[in-house]
Amino acid sequence: MSYPILTTEVRFEQDIVQVRQRARQIAKGLGFDSQVQTRIATAVSEIARNAFKYAGGGKVEFIVEGESPQIFRTRISDTGPGIADLPAVLSPNFRSQTGAGLGLAAAKRLMDEVQIDSGPDRGTAVQLIKQFSKHMPALSTIELNQLVDKLARQIPEDPYAEIQQQNQELLRTLDELRQRQEELVQLNQQLKDTNRGVLALYAELNDKAESLRRASELKTSFLSNMSHEFRTPLTAIMSLSEILLNRLDGELSTEQDKQVNYIYKSAESLAELVNDSLDLAKVEAGKLTVRVADFEVEDLFSALRGMMRPLLPPNSPVSIIFEDPLELPILTTDEGKVSQILRNLISNALKFTEAGEVRVAAEMREEGTVTFSVADTGIGIPPADQRRIFEEFVQLENPLQKGVKGTGLGLSLCKKLAEFLGGSIEITSSPGVGSTFFVTLPILYPGEEENPLEMSAGKADEIPHAIANSRSPVPDSATKVLIGEDEDSFLVFSERLAGRNSLYCNISRPRC
Repeated sequence: MSYPILTTEVRFEQDIVQVRQRARQIAKGLGFDSQVQTRIATAVSEIARNAFKYAGGGKVEFIVEGESPQIFRTRISDTGPGIADLPAVLSPNFRSQTGAGLGLAAAKRLMDEVQIDSGPDRGTAVQLIKQFSKHMPALSTIELNQLVDKLARQIPEDPYAEIQQQNQELLRTLDELRQRQEELVQLNQQLKDTNRGVLALYAELNDKAESLRRASELKTSFLSNMSHEFRTPLTAIMSLSEILLNRLDGELSTEQDKQVNYIYKSAESLAELVNDSLDLAKVEAGKLTVRVADFEVEDLFSALRGMMRPLLPPNSPVSIIFEDPLELPILTTDEGKVSQILRNLISNALKFTEAGEVRVAAEMREEGTVTFSVADTGIGIPPADQRRIFEEFVQLENPLQKGVKGTGLGLSLCKKLAEFLGGSIEITSSPGVGSTFFVTLPILYPGEEENPLEMSAGKADEIPHAIANSRSPVPDSATKVLIGEDEDSFLVFSERLAGRNSLYCNISRPRC
């Protein structure tokens, strides 16, 4: 639909003011707000002034088009010489001493769309388009007819009144600009204050980050020092307990045997905690060494089978099953740490499985990686706790917890060791059904190989279990071993061993 509202001529300079008046009246009748009315009136007057100035006059047509949404189109045409180089005039870098192009630039800023058709000897036609806003109702033909009748009856106002209104609008605009400038000054001040606050906050965060870093270093140093300091007394307690349990100093009563067993088991639990703490401290400090070597999963499983089966008591309702690895390549990574991860997972599975099986498997998943799985038919883990179990010192409440020993560090250590080797660990579990832990590791260790002479934390730094079950003496012709020790507890231990086997000789207290 195209509905012409009004057509008027621009022949004299005062007609420009009347065209401005008509543009405002029509815009008001169509339902545009006062600000949009001023924009339309100003754009129309600027283009009408161009037509009068460069072509001696022109024709102005006001049209409503469309149904929904509708647009208000103003067409201003002349029969002048036209614009010779229209693209250059419309360029943002165009500058003219006569003011050519300024009216077009102003209209483009004020209206939604400006269409220009011009050429030498065929005049210029400029169409100014303003779209109806979404909240403005579409006007019917009857309403548009009523607007045309109203405009026909309306007597044009005095041009000076229009100029006065234009001046008032200019004053209001200047006042609004002044208010906005004041708001901008306040906003700039607020931004400056905010920036100062942000800088202060960054400085405070940096201080806190530095404090946390120092605290982390102190914690790591404390754990390392504590672990080293605990080694000697713990190893002494375990060694002397084994001397008593192996009857190297004579028989024990039933009650004494039970009490010494408690001492040994308590020291063993504490030794496990110390070893795990030291491993975690080394991982966090970035001092954990890696010994990269080639090995086959089948050999790894064979070693684990020999280590883990003695953990099951005779006639146990739980069985350990190692699935034969099929078509797996040779792994090039730290076998000791992989074994340490799987030992922890298998040990946990055995602790919390009353009946059924613990199944260990390995298979290729994604290219370049191998996934180990340890599945059990145990008590399972609720979904809400499946993230928590990888946190340090977290032990879930369950009926079996009181009957098994644990430090709450095993799974946390497994996670960090897996990440240290360039992999990850995941879990799927259902309460009452069982759990499956998945450890995905790259076939080829992605980091740099450390000095192979350095021992990894899982081997050289572990507290050794005392070996004091050598009950038969050896011939004196055998090679003798010299023992140098200044700790009284280990002197007692070495003397007891030397008493059983002439193979030992303590250089601190020579007896051979």
